[in-house]
Amino acid sequence: MGLFRNRRPRRGDEHASGSGGGAGRAPGSRTPVPVNPGRGGLRAGTPLAGTVDDGRPTPLSTDRVVRWFRDNDFHYFTDDDGDLGGLWRGRLFYFFLFGERQEILQVRGQWHREVALERLEEVLDACTEWNAERIWPKAYVRVRDNGMVHVVAEVSTDLEHGATDEQLSQILFCGLSSSSTFFDAIDELYPDPAAVAP
Repeated sequence: MGLFRNRRPRRGDEHASGSGGGAGRAPGSRTPVPVNPGRGGLRAGTPLAGTVDDGRPTPLSTDRVVRWFRDNDFHYFTDDDGDLGGLWRGRLFYFFLFGERQEILQVRGQWHREVALERLEEVLDACTEWNAERIWPKAYVRVRDNGMVHVVAEVSTDLEHGATDEQLSQILFCGLSSSSTFFDAIDELYPDPAAVAP
């Protein structure tokens, strides 16, 4: 998961320097997880810092997603509609909550380049092949008003009964990593001409 990590360590973070040890910690409290243990950073399934995860699912909320961003030292933004988003590996991702009680979490990413309308059929074929062979992410295209094609990937999960911090972390990492794998496959199909030496 190191591909999504902010490379700049946080200031004043005791965990990054390895100090802080276990002395003086309350009995039964969680051992702190280093912000950047090696290349991988926090792994999927790592409980969110500053939470008491007693194993019981709790309702999904925007605040919990924001806390996940902060605990993983990810940069994010809130747009004019109140939706959360961020860039991972140069690709735009949004994190939506849908449903009557906002119980459906959707991680939606967009490939960082556009495709000409003349290539729509071949891009649709690539999405169809991906969807037939894999569970995540759902891959599809959107044709914009300007005639350009945007390639999109999303992972949606119904959390009607809530989720533990570990489950929420796993779902969010799954959405980011599986979508990035799909976008890497699209990169191979359509290499960036500016990135190739003449």
